[in-house]
Amino acid sequence: MRKYWPTALATTIIVVAGAAFYTLGQKKIYEAEASVIFNPNPPRPLGSRVEQVVDLGAGSYWNNQEYYETEYQIIQSRKVALEVVNELGLQNDRAFLENTAPGEQPQGGGTVSPEDAAQTLRGRLRVVPVKDSRVAGVRLRDADPERAQRLLAAVVDVYVAQNLDSVVESTTSATDWLRGQLDKLKTDLESSEMALHDYKKDKDILSVAFNDQSNMLSATIRQITDDLTRLHKDREEEAARLSQLNAASTDDPRRIESGEFLKNPLLSNWRGQYETALAERLALLAAGKGEDYDTVRAADKKIESAKAAILRELENIRAAARHDVSAVNQRIAAAEQRLAKARKQAHELNLLEIEYDRLQRQKDNTEKLYGLVLERTKETDLAQLLRFNNIRVLDRPLMPGGPVQPRVPLNIAVGLFAGLLLGVGAAFLRGLLDRTIKVPDDLEVELGATFLGLLPVVARDGHAHAVTRKSRRRRHAAATSGVPELMVHDQPTSGMAEAARAIRTNLMFMAPDHPYRLLLVTSAGPVEGKTTVACAIAVAMAQAGQRVLLVDCDLRRPRVHRVFADANERGVTTVLMHEALDEALVETHVPNLSILTSGPVPPNPAELFHSDRFRRLLEELKGRFDRVVIDSPPVVAVTDATILSTLVDGTVVVARAFHTRKELARHAVRSIRDVDGKIAGTVLNAVDFSRLEYKYSYYYYQRDEYYGQTGRKSRDASQRERHDETASPD
Repeated sequence: MRKYWPTALATTIIVVAGAAFYTLGQKKIYEAEASVIFNPNPPRPLGSRVEQVVDLGAGSYWNNQEYYETEYQIIQSRKVALEVVNELGLQNDRAFLENTAPGEQPQGGGTVSPEDAAQTLRGRLRVVPVKDSRVAGVRLRDADPERAQRLLAAVVDVYVAQNLDSVVESTTSATDWLRGQLDKLKTDLESSEMALHDYKKDKDILSVAFNDQSNMLSATIRQITDDLTRLHKDREEEAARLSQLNAASTDDPRRIESGEFLKNPLLSNWRGQYETALAERLALLAAGKGEDYDTVRAADKKIESAKAAILRELENIRAAARHDVSAVNQRIAAAEQRLAKARKQAHELNLLEIEYDRLQRQKDNTEKLYGLVLERTKETDLAQLLRFNNIRVLDRPLMPGGPVQPRVPLNIAVGLFAGLLLGVGAAFLRGLLDRTIKVPDDLEVELGATFLGLLPVVARDGHAHAVTRKSRRRRHAAATSGVPELMVHDQPTSGMAEAARAIRTNLMFMAPDHPYRLLLVTSAGPVEGKTTVACAIAVAMAQAGQRVLLVDCDLRRPRVHRVFADANERGVTTVLMHEALDEALVETHVPNLSILTSGPVPPNPAELFHSDRFRRLLEELKGRFDRVVIDSPPVVAVTDATILSTLVDGTVVVARAFHTRKELARHAVRSIRDVDGKIAGTVLNAVDFSRLEYKYSYYYYQRDEYYGQTGRKSRDASQRERHDETASPD
């Protein structure tokens, strides 16, 4: 946000200004409001047991909520809107259709369909329930306050009237239907009554309950069953007696069961005579009289006579017993016939009862339904006369006092809030979209290479654009040549010179045992300052007392000869074409520094770098000078730098702050490493310390080192550094 605050501020201002212009350009809208009260449980003059045809309300809480929501939708329905449109002729009112303000003339002409006008009216109408009450606010917005009041009054009146008409219409329809059903039910009832009467007449059914008849048959069947049980018992007894009589002995009447003698007096009398005669005979025999005595023979005759009489009577008893058994069997057969007849009558009675019950149920149901419809018809007739409405207008709409739209303070506040959010988002988005290398940490993280140092931004007038921590003013050093690439030599106490010496020191101490004799300086893309860095490193090394050669191997767009104001007729290409090296080398006004320009631009630079002649040239230069600094084309643009990185001791990759993209720099480093080229480190060029990225980190210290030490103190430090580097083994 500190870095891109202008973006955030500009975005906020634009959004707020847009919100303000939009708000001020909106049409003023007025809102009329009326309140309607609902009664979901209206009074019942006819009593609570009399149900209404139309359910005007509900009992439970949730049913009430559904009732209220339904009524809200009805208020905003197309039916109500169409009624208002037809009543006021809104389909022909262009002022209403275009929502013009008072005194403003409508732009269009003609009419629209009532449905379109009703849809327009519905779009301006809304219902706002009052919490925890039966009241709802009905609001209508319009550019004309008088028209808003008039339209809303018509809407609530039509809604209330339609609610009452709906109740009356529903009640009337129900009454008509009930009357039609009542006549039909009356006819059905009369038909069912006559059908029941005809059935009773056809079946000869008296007005006696079927239950009574069924009970009588049940009693008869029970009686017959009991008689049969008793008769079966009698038959068994008679059969047993007959069996005993048949088994009675005819030789000795005394062996006959005594029961028969007790039951039959005559048989008992003959038995007595028989036993008396036997006793007399025995007495005579006991008296010594024989069988031939008359008295004994008379006794024998009495015995035979009594025995014969007993046997005859016994046979009569047997005949009577057989007759009794036969009579019992006849009574049993008669009883069984009566029982079968009674059961048949019972089954027939069941069939008659089933059909009778069906006809009776039909008659009872029809009679009950007829009574219910008759009662409901009377109640509906009374309810139709009441014309009770459970919805009424609580407050009529008034003329709106002021506009409700546009809400200027709210819109401006929302615009300000949205502008702040969008401004912050724009700042963050700009930061995320900026994929350039900005600080040394980006080089180390993105490229994985050692950071050697950085160079401040230098204007073409030879002044370093370095800003101190306190004053933020440019420091102008006295330039002798005005060439930015030679600022290290022209302004030895400047920040540019200090930065170059820091890079030189890092390069020398990175490999003290195997110093970089051949050093390649390249960059990922063009216009990143590789020639400036190469010149600064070469001058800084020359200031350390070393013999340094700056070679321009950028055979496509050479610049070294322009920096040193030299001709480019001889150089690398001419030496490779067998020209003497001494004739191509040029000593510069910088002590210990010589240059070898590129020479004429060849058509195929990459082929020259692959030649053995170029390798021998590098070996010869390495033998003549302590350090050879080679300026080369960009890595990504052409393959020249990639080829050269395999022929040198180390490669310095230059990245321009806020210019070189991270992806491009990674591609350049990867290209060099793919051919086994050694990367000595990276340099961040054209650093502007006035930027925010360098204000809140360790760069304060580096800026103080570069720009805070002026005058004698800076020169003494520079001299000590040169003395130390000159005294080093390298």
